[in-house]
Amino acid sequence: MIIDSDISAFLSTKDDKNIAFHVGNNKQNVINNRRKLALKYNYDDNNLVYMEQTHSCNIKIVDEESNKLQNDCDALITNTKDLPIMVMVADCMPIFIYDQIKKVIAVVHSGRNGTFLNIAPKTIQKMIEKFDCDIENIKVYIGASICQDCYEVDESLVSITIKNFGKLYIKNNCIDLGQICIDQLLKIGVDKSNIVKENYCTKCSGNKYYSYRKSDIKAGRFALIALLRNSNNFNIM
Repeated sequence: MIIDSDISAFLSTKDDKNIAFHVGNNKQNVINNRRKLALKYNYDDNNLVYMEQTHSCNIKIVDEESNKLQNDCDALITNTKDLPIMVMVADCMPIFIYDQIKKVIAVVHSGRNGTFLNIAPKTIQKMIEKFDCDIENIKVYIGASICQDCYEVDESLVSITIKNFGKLYIKNNCIDLGQICIDQLLKIGVDKSNIVKENYCTKCSGNKYYSYRKSDIKAGRFALIALLRNSNNFNIM
């Protein structure tokens, strides 16, 4: 849970319905779902900036002049007030990064590729380079995602994981992406007390969130949305 008078962030759920255009739902239904979400959490849907996520390590800085759809990227950073930024997931890690002192926020899509490419630490490094953030002030929230026991992969991916990260992150044929990400953050100097990871597994903990691996059909997407507010209102994750 993260609470701040200037910074709001939240996860949508299946009750909020699918918010992604690319999974086969009727476009107008998705638009309506996004509008309802904006009303629920008190932000302007017309200002929402979201991504064409490609499991890359591309990171973009956005402001009020930016296109609302950012092509080919998996992380967004902003210091612009009342500009909601969104990441969409269904098993991958939705990550919220923020600096309460400098008032800079980021959202990150970190699946297997993104995690292997160090996208979360690289997003923080860009926040430091472009906005003069201090690593001591960086806080990270990792939302609901697939757990290690449910993330089984083939032998080739097991070998790649062991080669690049070690056996510590493998149990049977399952990868602990969450712990890899946490250790990457610790390695660049993020304080352990500033990292919060939800233990809710999108596949096995229940039906609160969409899960790509659990669904028999093309899964919808839930969202992590964050914004800097001009007001003193705040939301709770």
